[in-house]
Amino acid sequence: MASHDFDVLIVGSGLAGLSAALLLAPTHRVAVLTKRALHDGSSAWAQGGIAAVLAAGDSFDAHVEDTLVAGAGLCDPEATRFVVEHAPEAIGWLREMGVPFSEEGGDLHLTREGGHSQRRIVHVTDATGAAVQQVLIERVRRTPNITLFEHHTLVDLVTGTKLGLNDPACVGLYALDDATDEVLSFRAPHTILATGGAGKVYLYTTNPDTATGDGIAAAWRAGCRVSNMEFIQFHPTCLYHPHAKSFLISEAVRGEGGLLKLPESAGGTRFMPKHDERAELAPRDVVARAIDFEMKKHGLDCVYLDISHQPAAFLKEHFPNILARCAELGIDITREPIPVVPAAHYTCGGVLSDLAGRTDIPGLYAIGETACTGLHGANRLASNSLVECMVFARAAAKAITEAPAHRATALPAWDDSRVTDADEAVVISHNWDELRRFMWDYVGIVRTNKRLERASHRIALLQAEIQEFYANFHVTRDLLELRNLVQVAELIVRSAQARHESRGLHFSRDYPSLAEPTAPTVLVPPAG
Repeated sequence: MASHDFDVLIVGSGLAGLSAALLLAPTHRVAVLTKRALHDGSSAWAQGGIAAVLAAGDSFDAHVEDTLVAGAGLCDPEATRFVVEHAPEAIGWLREMGVPFSEEGGDLHLTREGGHSQRRIVHVTDATGAAVQQVLIERVRRTPNITLFEHHTLVDLVTGTKLGLNDPACVGLYALDDATDEVLSFRAPHTILATGGAGKVYLYTTNPDTATGDGIAAAWRAGCRVSNMEFIQFHPTCLYHPHAKSFLISEAVRGEGGLLKLPESAGGTRFMPKHDERAELAPRDVVARAIDFEMKKHGLDCVYLDISHQPAAFLKEHFPNILARCAELGIDITREPIPVVPAAHYTCGGVLSDLAGRTDIPGLYAIGETACTGLHGANRLASNSLVECMVFARAAAKAITEAPAHRATALPAWDDSRVTDADEAVVISHNWDELRRFMWDYVGIVRTNKRLERASHRIALLQAEIQEFYANFHVTRDLLELRNLVQVAELIVRSAQARHESRGLHFSRDYPSLAEPTAPTVLVPPAG
């Protein structure tokens, strides 16, 4: 079996992973593993921008307060201030890297999004993530100390505990090479999980196909605690069209005056003011629940986001990609509203980590959407995710640079004697569809005890079936992703069942009120 030795392994090629790789490369031999191409993660899909205090009249205190309010009492104050105060530095680093942020009059153009009290969103028109990723990918490809392993899927982490040693540290991982269909071993004293979230556990999502919770599931199996998994952010406005898959209509559209309206068949009226005094600029959970309520009340397939009152030139300047994509589908946003529905967007919980990205396992770090740092609490404030990626990439890189080197441990060969089962592909496809549908129906925007019980029962049946395939047959990327999704689904349901209140993104009809005091939900993996 092929084996690779490095100083640091980074799993994931989004903003968090690539930032960490570039920061570590001057002093470490770095491997970046990603299960598709470098640009296929969620970061490249981010439209809105990056939140940072840069404008006169804004302050760190105001950004912290906005984040705490959106987080509904569950943000960690220390982590929140840590990110907010390091955000301008992160923006400065991206500008040094060459990211062409939008400007106005020679200064950065700052927009405002829901939940923010000030204009503090730095952006590259309406395709910020794609622009940032393009710059970082070009940098990474030119950096000698970084070795790229595209189309390599994480199978599992390897710890000293799994090897029967007294040292519990993470010593490496196994990964499936798509090109050779071979499982390879990667050994390093430091491993960073930057695999993103788990939006694909739901039927409707703004996430790319890569968002299958791989890092969260692998860390859990390795012995890490996870936290706040019940808080799945549903973006209020995903484009609703039979030929559009996972296309997000940015928060910034509402920030620049977009209005949510019912279709003409239901009166064509604006409805957000009766749900919240902040109307369209309310936090995402409020807007998503309001849309869900109106759709169910009127029996609608979607609602409409109208920004046609803005000048066409303004829309072409600020939302060129949204305008172009809608035009491809026959929707002229300069003249008509955009059909939208809520969709799973962001995993606020994840692998429990500290201010240096460290997890419960020595040598293992989690950053970006994979991690639960305490920043997001019960609901992520718009545009706080990309800055979190960079701040904790820098923190983890610093911790790794200062950490003592671990003794190298040999990894046993992967058992590749298992055969491929002819029925595997169809079983995986059916199980994937079943999982995504019942998670949408039973563990979506509005939850009940009965729905969660039904989901838990179905998850247990799927887990048994999938584990049989994993234990007895040759692994494939589809099987690995499904295994991870079902594990993450279990963690979401267990966390939701443990929270007997409605807070932030978790809304239960059985517990519609807030409970005080409250605390983060922390799940502890079984010993061994």
